Amino acid sequence: MKNFLLATVGLVALVGMAAPASAADMAVKAAPPPIVAPIYNWTGFYIGANGGWGQSHSCVDFLNATGVAVAQGCRDRSGGLFGGQLGYRWQSSQWVFGLEAQGDWADLSNQRVSLINPAFSTRTTTDGIGLFTGQIGYAWNAALLYVKGGAAVTSNRASILDTLTGIELASASATRWGGVVGVGFEYGFAPNWSVGLEYDHLFMGDANNTFSIVNPVNAAFINNRITQDVDMVTLRFNYRFGGYGAPVAARY
Repeated sequence: MKNFLLATVGLVALVGMAAPASAADMAVKAAPPPIVAPIYNWTGFYIGANGGWGQSHSCVDFLNATGVAVAQGCRDRSGGLFGGQLGYRWQSSQWVFGLEAQGDWADLSNQRVSLINPAFSTRTTTDGIGLFTGQIGYAWNAALLYVKGGAAVTSNRASILDTLTGIELASASATRWGGVVGVGFEYGFAPNWSVGLEYDHLFMGDANNTFSIVNPVNAAFINNRITQDVDMVTLRFNYRFGGYGAPVAARY
């Protein structure tokens, strides 16, 4: 009997020692793996579309053969913009650097009666805008704030019209180069898709344009000089080629 009691006590002791170890093993096996949120990666080539509003401010002067100018006044003209962009961005920590080319069709036109001869009117039109820029930005995961700057080009046409009928009597076309600065905000709402809002100001300086025929307003004026600045506000959608990014939580 004594031996039986000793064996029973020993068995109970062994079971008691094994039970906590088994429970601990089960707890370790059941623990879920840590969840690490993915980080949005802005690196890669992208292509997109944009649309919005633009306003061109220009001043027109008529010039004679000796270069003497007669002011025709300044005017603002606004209208719609639509186009596309492509570029490449590279992200280092939270800093993002990029290069981009953008082209937009524009409908910025304004017409007014000539100050020299009211029988005629002058019309200036900008129908195309191109931007070639570099970018520097700062990212908070999927949110990106950036500034940009570089070269700008516009396609312009100056016309002289018959005020009564609106018929074009003479014209001068020009492609002009200048500079641009801008600022934008972009948000990655899907692994490869982003949406943004951007503002740009173009400094186009002044340029002389020769009319296609003798100036009907006054034969003494052989060409015109137009000074131009442009403001643009566009909504942009981009598709970036590449993956979502590495799940490195320590970066942010």
